[in-house]
Amino acid sequence: MKDAKCKICRRAGKKLFLKGEKCFLPKCPMIKKAYPPGNIKKRRRRNFSEYGKELREKQKLRNWYGLGEKQFSNYVKDVLEKTRRTSSVEQNPAEVLIKRLEIRLDNVIFRLGFAANRNQARQMVSHGHFLINEKRVDIPSFHLEKGDKITIRSSSQAKELFQKLKISLKKYEAPNWLDLDKNKLQATVIGFPTLEEVAPPAEISSIFEFYSR
Repeated sequence: MKDAKCKICRRAGKKLFLKGEKCFLPKCPMIKKAYPPGNIKKRRRRNFSEYGKELREKQKLRNWYGLGEKQFSNYVKDVLEKTRRTSSVEQNPAEVLIKRLEIRLDNVIFRLGFAANRNQARQMVSHGHFLINEKRVDIPSFHLEKGDKITIRSSSQAKELFQKLKISLKKYEAPNWLDLDKNKLQATVIGFPTLEEVAPPAEISSIFEFYSR
């Protein structure tokens, strides 16, 4: 449906920027209809249970990254399992989860400004437009490492999809953990994001509680 992504934001009660630049326009439904979708007459205020709050936070983050339930739950459960197996408190589980989600190839393509949103980035990766360390990778969930170099395939740069990319990147600033060369349209992973830098739209602790039930 045309407004399906907008309904996700309205249901979450928060802008998740699922449609890229369109989310900044005055016509954005979250500006004109900042309330949950559905019949207004039948809508009533309700107090969420603890489970309901946790579910809502989980949905926010899952939709923000555009992941299916199984894929998202696998990320969370893996972090929870490793947390249980170790007594180390050096790493914040929330930080670990966000890092894993952020270093997915589709998310990095979005963070570099090569795509308007994560959904488009996922399609671009699936169509094989990118090289990682000179090797073609078409798996959106591919996890990048520090030092990895991302380039656009020479055969893809001539496509209309990338024709105006240099112009759109002129005023764009990539995260400081990504070194972006706007002229060569290539980038290198020089670090990893922190929880504060990413500023996810959900309460991560509630998400862990949801999957710990």
